[in-house]
Amino acid sequence: MGWLWAIIVGLVLGLIARAILPGKQNIPLWLTALLGLIGSILGNAVASGIGVHDTKGIDWIRHLLQLIGAVIVVGIGSGLWARIRGSEDRGAGRARASRDHQV
Repeated sequence: MGWLWAIIVGLVLGLIARAILPGKQNIPLWLTALLGLIGSILGNAVASGIGVHDTKGIDWIRHLLQLIGAVIVVGIGSGLWARIRGSEDRGAGRARASRDHQV
């Protein structure tokens, strides 16, 4: 059950991060959830590293650090995804152009 919650939290944080980031992030939903999950894990690590411990109430500092981690990771990940997808599209375009010149 812990993994299900981790995926849900990752998706929610990833979607919030996409809403915060300027411009459009052309990444699939599964990648949004994965990047949000990674950002959440990094935020937890930073929170533990600076001494933020679980509280009896809502742990706002930990949640804020998770969100910041998700924004950073989604921003980097969407840029990498665009670069990877763009190079595939350019490669297909060059192959098409080469084929058209042979005719």
